[in-house]
Amino acid sequence: MGILSKIFSNTRKPEGFFGRMMVNGMNGGSHARLAEWGLSHVNINDNANVLDVGCGGGANIARLLQRCPKGTVKGIDYSSVSVKKSSEVNATAIAAGRCEVREGSAAALPYSDEEFDLVTAFETVYFWPDIEVCFRGVYRILKEGGCFVIINEDDGLTGKNDKWEKIIDGMHTYTPDELQKHLTAAGFKDITVHCEEQHHWLFLKAEK
Repeated sequence: MGILSKIFSNTRKPEGFFGRMMVNGMNGGSHARLAEWGLSHVNINDNANVLDVGCGGGANIARLLQRCPKGTVKGIDYSSVSVKKSSEVNATAIAAGRCEVREGSAAALPYSDEEFDLVTAFETVYFWPDIEVCFRGVYRILKEGGCFVIINEDDGLTGKNDKWEKIIDGMHTYTPDELQKHLTAAGFKDITVHCEEQHHWLFLKAEK
């Protein structure tokens, strides 16, 4: 593995020094602007029970906590570096019993059936193994009428991420049509898509 691949593979699973740098970067800049744009398309009840899959540096957990002040937000990531950072960022909410962050995989979500009102995935489905298996897992843990929201920095229509797919093992940038196909196969319905044309950001919301 070359040095460039070693560094940028931390977007998939942050580890060690470069991983700590990566999760810090995930909490600001264009990532923050993308998250705010995506969440502008979501109505979240005050008392919602939310899960953020692939929670990274924890900034999106904090945004979700602000939007459901009477609810709870859990986060899961298969990087111990991300879990540590997310826990630090949201330490006050964790102490108050409104937040929990744990290590685990999108392919085997360790939660009960119909536990959540909303599941979010910010810039992470690129790396999910066997994506329909992962989507079926999300479907299982959502309540009837609950929503799954995907927010990606790239809509997969321009080829701008092709170079990163060659550098980062296991990365795949999905088009809206590909994601809708996989979501439908997993059981989801009423899929809403928004694209931000200037940056080619992508938002999808699928209902159970």
